[in-house]
Amino acid sequence: MPRAVFDPLAREIYTLKKQLNAVILAHNYQVPEIQDVADYVGDSLGLSQQAAKTSADVIVFCGVHFMAETAKILNPNKIVVLPDRDAGCSLEASCPANQLEALQRTNPNFWTIAYINCSAAVKALTDVICTSGNAEKIVRAAPKDKDLLFVPDENLGQWVMEQTGRPMTLWKGNCYAHVEFTRDNLLALKAHYPAAKVVVHPESVREVRMLADTVASTEKMIDYCRTNPAKQFIVVTESGIIHRMQKECPGKEFICTPVFDAMRAPTDNCRCSECKFMKMNTLEKVRDCMKKLAPRIELPPEIIKRARLPIERMLEISARPIENAG
Repeated sequence: MPRAVFDPLAREIYTLKKQLNAVILAHNYQVPEIQDVADYVGDSLGLSQQAAKTSADVIVFCGVHFMAETAKILNPNKIVVLPDRDAGCSLEASCPANQLEALQRTNPNFWTIAYINCSAAVKALTDVICTSGNAEKIVRAAPKDKDLLFVPDENLGQWVMEQTGRPMTLWKGNCYAHVEFTRDNLLALKAHYPAAKVVVHPESVREVRMLADTVASTEKMIDYCRTNPAKQFIVVTESGIIHRMQKECPGKEFICTPVFDAMRAPTDNCRCSECKFMKMNTLEKVRDCMKKLAPRIELPPEIIKRARLPIERMLEISARPIENAG
C-alpha cells in the first residue's frame, strides 16, 4: 500500500478495510489514487472472478453500477458498496430489460449473449454473459443451432463476428466514451508517433479498430504492452488505464488518444477520453462508503437467482482450455 505510507486518507481506508474485513476492487478506468489503494485492479472479467472467490465480508466496488451489481449477484449474503450511487454506464442505459424482452419474443430461437455492461435485470434475461476479454470465446462456445442475439454493444458484437464468422443480431448500443475516437484523429496521432504500436478497445468503431496493431480488453492491452518490445504505445481507450500501464511497464511511453480536431496538432490542448461515470468515484467517497456502508447494492432475490446463472456460465466457459471452447 504505497499511498498509505504518505496519505492520511489512504491510511484511513486501509484501517477501515481491516476493521470491516473488506476487499477493494477497482476497474482499470478508476482514478490513480483509487487504483493505488485497491486490493485488485483489473477489467470486468478479472473483477468478476475476484468477486466470485472473495472471502471478504464487505466488497467495496470502485467502478460503475453494473459492476457492483455483478458482485452482489455473486455474493448475495455480503455487503456490496459503490462509492457513488450515480456512477452508471451509457451501455447499461441503452438496453432496458423490457425492450430486450420484447425483442426476444420475436424469435423463440434467440440465444442471448449479454456484454457484462448491462443491468442485473438484463442479465436475468440472458443465456450467458461475456466481457470484452472473453467475448470471442463465449461466442465460439454458443450452441450452433441457435440464433445469437448480442446485447448491448454493437461495436463489440461486430468485432466478435469478424473474429468468429458467427452471424449475430446486434443491439444498437454503444459506449459514448469509445465512439468519440475517430479514424482521422488516430491517423493524425500515428503520423505524430510513427514508431508507436496502436492498442484499441473493441468498443471502438470499426474504422478505428482497423488501424490497430491489437484489439483487446483493457487487461489484454496491458499484457500486450508489457510483452511487446516496442517502447511507444498509442492507447485507444479510457485514459484511466494509463496509470496502471506506466506502473507495470516501466521505461515505456503511453500516449492517451485524445478527442481533438484532426486539423490541430495532437499536443495542442486536446482532451483525453474519460468516462464521466468512472470518474465520479473519488478517494473521499471510497472512505465515506466504507464508514457508512452505503450506498449499498440491493437486488431482488429472484433477479439474483436468474442473473447468477449466465454469469456462472461465463466463468465456467472462461476457465476452459481454449481448444475446448467450441
